[in-house]
Amino acid sequence: MYHYVRPFDPKYPNFNNLHIEDFRNQLDFFEQEYGFADKDEFHNSFKTGKPLDGVVLTFDDGLYCHYDFVYKELKKRKLWGIFYVPTQPYTQGKLLDVHRTHLLLGKFNAMDIFHYLDKLIDESLFDKTKLDEFKKFTYKTQDNHPYTLLIKRILNYFISYEYREGLMDKLMAHFIPNEADILKSFYLSVSQIKEMHNAGMIIGSHTVNHPVMSRLSDEKQESQIIDSFAYLEGIVNAFEPKTFCYPYGGFHSFTDQTEALLTKHNCLYSFNVEQRDIESSDLLNRPQALPRYDCNQFKFGQVRKVK
Repeated sequence: MYHYVRPFDPKYPNFNNLHIEDFRNQLDFFEQEYGFADKDEFHNSFKTGKPLDGVVLTFDDGLYCHYDFVYKELKKRKLWGIFYVPTQPYTQGKLLDVHRTHLLLGKFNAMDIFHYLDKLIDESLFDKTKLDEFKKFTYKTQDNHPYTLLIKRILNYFISYEYREGLMDKLMAHFIPNEADILKSFYLSVSQIKEMHNAGMIIGSHTVNHPVMSRLSDEKQESQIIDSFAYLEGIVNAFEPKTFCYPYGGFHSFTDQTEALLTKHNCLYSFNVEQRDIESSDLLNRPQALPRYDCNQFKFGQVRKVK
């Protein structure tokens, strides 16, 4: 699992991204140690139940660097990858709140952001239905500064969705007022998505606006699935197979009903975040919750400033 793969940007000194040179080195490492799974054989494994040797590469969030750096590198090596794209940036022309949080933490001191955020919130804005669960299970595998962890939990999990966008609007207006300029080059363009699909990359759904699916009603979960697939199908013209990955990931981020809805809408498989290999039982019995590793669990996969 990858997110940001790009060179260092001095405008965002705290940004957590995998450097493109380390990505290339990691691909070399994977080739030597494991090899890469064949695309057709991987998709056929959901019929046979036979796990494959080799690595499957997945890239979340539909970021511009997935074209400029990742896709071009994969194409050069004759590799394939799965790119999970959220659709709201295309339909509403606005950065997703999760990425606004990344930009804020990448550019500014987390303590300064928290002190400003603290002036804007009180407990009446919190969604308390899963608060204890989210405190227990979120960001356990990440190495975050305490203030960074607090901000990410508040903005991504604790604040009710009814209030989050307005709150993020205020934070961005105060810290990063040129948000519209950033949007122009933050995500993949429609033409880039088409090109990548036509070159053999898999385009999958990452919902409409990257919510924690377990926080939504069944009706809203289904809308996230239907609407995101419909928009992407309008770009690539054909979805074969349909694939999905859960925003944030972890078993706390979706429900049994989420998996049932994905199966209902003919999604062949979905990726969770669980650090283990794919097994036969996953392929045959639970294809909507496939495990996957974070790239930083392997050699060359660490963020340079964290390392």
